[in-house]
Amino acid sequence: MTQKQLKVTLVRSVIGTRESHRATVRGLGLHRLNSSRVLIDTPEVRGMIRKVDYLITVSEV
Repeated sequence: MTQKQLKVTLVRSVIGTRESHRATVRGLGLHRLNSSRVLIDTPEVRGMIRKVDYLITVSEV
């Protein structure tokens, strides 16, 4: 059984955002603008995505 995966891409700068939101973006493994990561779809990852949804885009892999 293959786990569902999500591709997360940073599309807006973290400059001027709250420190906790910057930490969440780093926790998702995103560093630079337009950087992407493929993450396993878990409730923890979904919560992090929901917190910074205005900075990122998400697509299914």
